[in-house]
Amino acid sequence: MKIAVTYENGEIFQHFGRTEQFKLYDVEDNKVVSSEVVGTNGSGHGALAGLLGGYKVDALICGGIGGGAQMALAEAGIRLYGGVSGSADAAVEALLSGGLSYQPNVQCDHHGEHHHDGDCGSHGCGHHGEDGHHCGGGCHE
Repeated sequence: MKIAVTYENGEIFQHFGRTEQFKLYDVEDNKVVSSEVVGTNGSGHGALAGLLGGYKVDALICGGIGGGAQMALAEAGIRLYGGVSGSADAAVEALLSGGLSYQPNVQCDHHGEHHHDGDCGSHGCGHHGEDGHHCGGGCHE
């Protein structure tokens, strides 16, 4: 089994479509046997599902993720564990032990009505959670 995590500085990056790296974990007998960090080569949103499919990923742990990307992951047969924050390594261990807390209906909440011509409107765009990850005002599927 292979698990991917949106990744930045040891933490789960909070916007799937803007992640620049994934940490990939190879799992055998419910234990991590190896891991590596891979770049996205500038791919974004739905194209990332194809990138993960190329690595033969079975499951993805991430923060926020939009509906289009969720559909692309589902079509690629990749199980989604969204709405997760904190340490990437700890999240993988929690998933393997059956104790991962995630949001089955996660969305990148600010997609849609708040964006106007790249303006982020009243929601103070730039932050997906308290970790300060910026979307740059262009979070569109």
